[in-house]
Amino acid sequence: MAEKIELSKKDRLSVAWRSTFIQGSWNYERMQNGGWAYAMIPAIKKLYSTQEDQAAALKRHLEFFNTHPYIASPILGVTLALEEERANGAAVDDVAIQGVKVGMMGPLAGVGDPVFWFTVRPMLGALGASLAMGGSILGPIIFFVAWNLIRWGFMWYTQELGYTAGSKITDDLSGGLLQDITKGASILGMFVLAALVQRWVSISFQPVVSEVQLDDGAFIVWNELPNGGEGVRQAFEQVNSGLALSPIKVTTLQNNLDQLIPGLAALGLTMGCMWLLKHKVNPIVIILGLFVVGILGHVIGLL
Repeated sequence: MAEKIELSKKDRLSVAWRSTFIQGSWNYERMQNGGWAYAMIPAIKKLYSTQEDQAAALKRHLEFFNTHPYIASPILGVTLALEEERANGAAVDDVAIQGVKVGMMGPLAGVGDPVFWFTVRPMLGALGASLAMGGSILGPIIFFVAWNLIRWGFMWYTQELGYTAGSKITDDLSGGLLQDITKGASILGMFVLAALVQRWVSISFQPVVSEVQLDDGAFIVWNELPNGGEGVRQAFEQVNSGLALSPIKVTTLQNNLDQLIPGLAALGLTMGCMWLLKHKVNPIVIILGLFVVGILGHVIGLL
């Protein structure tokens, strides 16, 4: 029986270090795939001895990947475990590995932004800025050191956590646990991405459907407001009481769509892009097409 190939701590540290450059070759078609493959190189060289197997592994990891750059670490850990088991003869195929990556990157991406960009970094930045404004050189030093200690500590710990969890997942390949994890992660990822459609996809149809003259007292009479701050205060009070900003109520096509089903246009645009991707249309072509449609739509007054 051949000796089992295992990734040493040195190998995993090398992967973790390389993962700090995961966005070094970011591209619009496959996002972080180049940085991901770069991070996996030390493990691939350790696990696979032939150039053919190494090339196949690199090709496997050049598929689409995109998540928060620090949250990629636990996904890397799980992937390392799966590749290790595959190199030792376990029934882990390309679909299983890619399914786990795609299924995990969506839900975890939604965690990275609020934790790192909106909480930890602003807090450390405020601390460093307050010290710097007081004339202390410790301000930028504390920010730089604390931020990188937290960032690197999180990345290393979560990669090791993912590696340990991934090894446990592969213990029950015959029982279908890996397939269940893959399916569950994919469903959760699609659910989170769908919930983000309304927030991140913006489309508005501008054609005017109707213009209605409002009754007296239903809108703000701007020339009757006093000058200066008192006029601004009264304007805010009238807006809060429900008065319109102008005597004419304009209803656009987008207003009617929002009353019917809010976010319908954004959902339709997203589903259209998914349909094109399903039919093998290049993502770059889709992006350029969106630019063209958006510009032309604005010129003719549709968008």
